[in-house]
Amino acid sequence: MIRGIGVDVVAVGRMRRWLEDGSILTRYFAEQERDAIYERRDGAALSLAARFAAKEAFAKALGTGFRGFGLRDVWVVNDALGKPELHVSGPAARALSRIGGRRLWLSLTHEQEHAIAMVVIEG
Repeated sequence: MIRGIGVDVVAVGRMRRWLEDGSILTRYFAEQERDAIYERRDGAALSLAARFAAKEAFAKALGTGFRGFGLRDVWVVNDALGKPELHVSGPAARALSRIGGRRLWLSLTHEQEHAIAMVVIEG
């Protein structure tokens, strides 16, 4: 059963500015995400935008926004084939559990100046 659906779009230009300010990345992104973003070199801003959109889409799918948890409690990793997967911990995992969420589905896309994420919470 679907417990929530969220979609978000992020302007890549905004993320280019964030890349210049490492403190923003430290505040919003888990260490493994930052490492993955920097590995992308020329595609770092696209990767950053898609990952930030995923965090926002998750909060929308919950229906609560970021009440009670932070952006670093939600992160994106890529499996061996490159498929993005959304992970949550701590307060975000508890929020997911409260709505009966058991599995997260994530789709990311980006093109030139925009990145989009869609999250489905399955219960």
